[in-house]
Amino acid sequence: MDRAAPSTPEISSPSGETRCYAAPMPLARIEVRRPRPEHEVQALITTVYEALRAALKVPEGDRNIRYLEYPPERFATPPDRTDDYTIVEITLLPGRSLEAKRTLYRLIVGGFGELGIDPADVLVVLHEPPLENWGIRGGQPASEIDLGFSLDV
Repeated sequence: MDRAAPSTPEISSPSGETRCYAAPMPLARIEVRRPRPEHEVQALITTVYEALRAALKVPEGDRNIRYLEYPPERFATPPDRTDDYTIVEITLLPGRSLEAKRTLYRLIVGGFGELGIDPADVLVVLHEPPLENWGIRGGQPASEIDLGFSLDV
């Protein structure tokens, strides 16, 4: 499923202006149950971004990563987890190999470990909606356009 072609195709918006639309980078959400200083928040976001780049070969500069903090009383966890319990959910276009996913898990958990988060306190979940369930580049189904990169990694 190699879709090599234009990296930023142009389409006309409803107002008639021409815009460039890149393919969607995976959508990542980091959820934690305690406040962290801003430098730690940025380090977590950077770790996920770099893991996505290395493991899934997403284009440089494509970042769609959200960081959400919850008070512990609003984030129930298994009893053997600490206040560092962190969930990373990533929604991505389907097609990546199991090996690429293993690499992604290893890089995220290892990177969070370097930031002091125990690997047992990290859960990574991937969601892979079919291409027709992504409305991109002005609302077109991703299954009907050339993405400009390969999902076969």
